[in-house]
Amino acid sequence: METKNEFPNQFHLISHHFHLFHKHKSPLMAELKETYACIPSTERGRGILISGDPKSNSILYTNGRSVIIRYLDRPLQVAVYGEHAYQATVARYSPNGEWIASADVSGTVRIWGTHNDFVLKKEFRVLSGRIDDLQWSPDGMRIVASGDGKGKSLVRAFMWDSGTNVGEFDGHSRRVLSCAFKPTRPFRIATCGEDFLVNFYEGPPFKFKLSHRGHSNFVNCLRFSPDGSKLISVSSDKKGIIYDAKTGDIIGELSSEDGHQGSIYAVSWSPDSKQVLTVSADKSAKVWDISDDGKGKVKKTLASPGSGGVEDMLVGCLWQNDHLVTVSLGGTISIFSASDLEKSPVSFSGHMKNVNSLAVLRRDPKIILSSSYDGLIVKWIQGIGYSGKLERKVNSQIKCFAVVDEEIVSCAFDNKIWRVSLLGDQCGDANSIDVGNQPKDLSLALNSPEVTLVSFETGIILLRGTKVLSTINLGFTVTASAISPDGTEAIVGGQDGKLHLYSITGDTLSEEVVLEKHRGAITVIQYSPDVSMIASADANREAVVWDRASREVKLKNMLYHTARINCLAWSPDNTMVATGSLDTCVIIYDISKPASNRITIKGAHLGGVYGIAFTDEHSIVSSGEDACVRVWGITPQ
Repeated sequence: METKNEFPNQFHLISHHFHLFHKHKSPLMAELKETYACIPSTERGRGILISGDPKSNSILYTNGRSVIIRYLDRPLQVAVYGEHAYQATVARYSPNGEWIASADVSGTVRIWGTHNDFVLKKEFRVLSGRIDDLQWSPDGMRIVASGDGKGKSLVRAFMWDSGTNVGEFDGHSRRVLSCAFKPTRPFRIATCGEDFLVNFYEGPPFKFKLSHRGHSNFVNCLRFSPDGSKLISVSSDKKGIIYDAKTGDIIGELSSEDGHQGSIYAVSWSPDSKQVLTVSADKSAKVWDISDDGKGKVKKTLASPGSGGVEDMLVGCLWQNDHLVTVSLGGTISIFSASDLEKSPVSFSGHMKNVNSLAVLRRDPKIILSSSYDGLIVKWIQGIGYSGKLERKVNSQIKCFAVVDEEIVSCAFDNKIWRVSLLGDQCGDANSIDVGNQPKDLSLALNSPEVTLVSFETGIILLRGTKVLSTINLGFTVTASAISPDGTEAIVGGQDGKLHLYSITGDTLSEEVVLEKHRGAITVIQYSPDVSMIASADANREAVVWDRASREVKLKNMLYHTARINCLAWSPDNTMVATGSLDTCVIIYDISKPASNRITIKGAHLGGVYGIAFTDEHSIVSSGEDACVRVWGITPQ
């Protein structure tokens, strides 16, 4: 499956067209309109090291195997690099902004261009374990990387084009969490880590010069000032120590007066080298004035927006141009203004994990709700982007959810079906019912939405509100189900690929017919909005559109995915069906034309597509394993 260079460079990102890979000329084409980006992957008790490029005003962070490029002044413009084979950990722009070096948990560094489809320049296996930090030399010729060496070296510096070592880095006994390159001559490299040490190396070729044990806990981050005069290190001991960058001597500390009350996870210098920004597990960010003699005193404490829970601990920061960027453990990115610290920050968030369900509220503008299995529901406004998280009183996990008329119905792995009222931006009262079996699929009768069909391993459950009408064992392994909008018909798909149609009267089901065409377990079934057709898809990569009245196949040979189909959706005008698959593709079929006239969006989501919906006749929203949500425009060619 070819998914190389899924996204072109950031300058052509929005206008890039996903061209079609078949002989027939399709009258339609799909174009990426908006990306609602995932948030940085975070881990309790650890900082994350984000970086950026002041010239393009973009920031870099990682989530899963992806490296995300976001523009601070253009939130919907996002580029994603997805070529790492393992979870990515850190990424940095070269000094000239032309290249990005990114690293992963296997110890590999990839160097790739910021233009021309992210062309790969070099790939080096640098350490034998996870890389936690990397930095370019000021001339862009060398890179230093640090991390976990599994008993071998914990730090390496190498030439960016050949990978040749440029020094020996002895002196650490445990994981090295951060490294830094002095930006002016004479060059120095400083490192720090879990052995509480801060080490200085002179070069090139670099060799050990001296070591400080001024900290009494993990040293999480260190950075040289842009003018090359000072170095600062911050630690889980709540202290910040300032050094003379040339000699390596300790010259001062961040004052404990009004200091942090928790571990300090990251630090970033102001462009003029006179101030630093720090973030801490105490949920605050602080701006410090640093005097010429290396003393630091608090200028301003920036309160973290949020409810004050664990999720609001701050784990990453970046001072770029006039922007002070902070990242919380929950992944919320807040941007403060350095020139107006009283101004409220702009905050945005998103998903950190696989987005497995989507729903569209047909309002103006269109509202998209996306959910991930960790129980997070995010609200997006088409054309604007992030619009907040829906806070539920009980934050249960979500396996599948459906939304209708101001109500969310969801199920997870605890045998419960939840009905939560939706009041504007917030969730109101929640009612749950234990159905006694783990739900597989959930479908609402749209015209009488209190009627819900829930399928489980061997049968189905009919609900009215939060009351069980009936639990029916069907005698075969159930994998998907759907109920007609008027609540009079149910279709249940089996592991054997058969579709069983039942008529519903009251609380009883009677089998009408069995439709046979699929050669794999049914994964999804959907009625068309006008209820004249049914679309179904299977784990053997095939989709079928049926005529409901005649129960004949209406569109066949929908066999263009290369792996399991996870989701499908109808256009509001009943003319198109879109399918999303584990193969990373979205395929859009026009019902009135042969299946070969499809539109294929390759590499829509790294790791697979799990959610899909039409927002109108001309737009599709998709979501996937990469924790991103994307809006595609369908336009006549």
